[in-house]
Amino acid sequence: MLKLGLWIAARIDKISETIGRLVAWTALLMVLIGAFNAVARYVSRDAGFNLSSNAFIELQWYLFSALFLLGGAYTLKHGGHVRVDVFYGRLSPRNQAWINLAGAIVFLLPFCLLMIWVTVPAAVNSWSIGEQSPDPGGLPRYPIKALIPAAFLLLLAQGVAEAVKQAAKLRGALPMEPDESEENIGL
Repeated sequence: MLKLGLWIAARIDKISETIGRLVAWTALLMVLIGAFNAVARYVSRDAGFNLSSNAFIELQWYLFSALFLLGGAYTLKHGGHVRVDVFYGRLSPRNQAWINLAGAIVFLLPFCLLMIWVTVPAAVNSWSIGEQSPDPGGLPRYPIKALIPAAFLLLLAQGVAEAVKQAAKLRGALPMEPDESEENIGL
């Protein structure tokens, strides 16, 4: 059973890694759009016609939202989430694994399930009415609202993978010393 769990965890890790690497490019796109908007405002003011639009401004917000939301699972996979490290860093790797496992089971997974349960109806409603931005020339809102439950689903899956890996460490199937990406799970 543990071997199947590790196999599934490895597949989830690959999905999180791929999505994380792809979504990282949105940071460059955000910067380019932001720079264009800044330059367009100055050029528009001097040229007498408008090059900037609410769509570009909203696109920048949407890209930031996508980066933040879809990067969560990647960040969890790489251990980049904030921890209260007052005691954790002084604990043995075995006790750290216990805390990580308990944290995933007690806090992370229930929170992700709650957020999926809360956000799916809003996303479905937004999609069904074709929700648009209230700003003139703005973008549709339903695609970005659909990313919210999708992001929590990805985070939930990565949380399951992390819990499986911590359980495997506790059972001796994985080394206790943390590997930054834990890609060497032997599958």
